[in-house]
Amino acid sequence: QVQLVESGGGLVQAGGSLRLSCAASGRTFSNNAMGWFRQAPGKEREFVAAISRGGGSTYYADSVKGRFTISRNNAGNTVFLQMNSLKPEDTAVYYCASAPGGRISDEYDYWGQGTQVTVSS
Repeated sequence: QVQLVESGGGLVQAGGSLRLSCAASGRTFSNNAMGWFRQAPGKEREFVAAISRGGGSTYYADSVKGRFTISRNNAGNTVFLQMNSLKPEDTAVYYCASAPGGRISDEYDYWGQGTQVTVSS
């Protein structure tokens, strides 16, 4: 059974930074692309960033491009989301997800439980 456990969320002032981590287990981590999503109160879950299995390809939502960086450590079975220049509108529960294949796609088959990020103005 694949398990994804996020950590690193918290409360930060606007303009600050946070680094989210997602520890994966249950299948060979380096075989699968990974993604980060978020869901703000009253809104649908939205895509944030994705990374291919080897880390050579990344993709970002326009709203976070230039501020967020996704990376991964395959030896440590962990994917990261470095979030800089945070804005109040970045406040949401952040989820990591594992894709069934190695390339970035729209399909994800496992999800974590989420970690809360709150950005105060």
